[in-house]
Amino acid sequence: MTADEEPPEIPVVCADCGTRSQVPFDEVEAAVERHNDQRHDGDSVAEVDPEVLEALAEQVGRDMGLFD
Repeated sequence: MTADEEPPEIPVVCADCGTRSQVPFDEVEAAVERHNDQRHDGDSVAEVDPEVLEALAEQVGRDMGLFD
């Protein structure tokens, strides 16, 4: 990624609120924490879309040769 490029956006979902948003990669952790603090008394309800996490874990595993 060059300095001119925007960071990728990551989908964040909250099943309790029924919401889904796109958050810049470098803001995901703070956005999830802020949502959970403000809406759910700090309970871990909002999260990065589980399908995205699974796909990322599979790609990292392949890149590391864990599936060979």
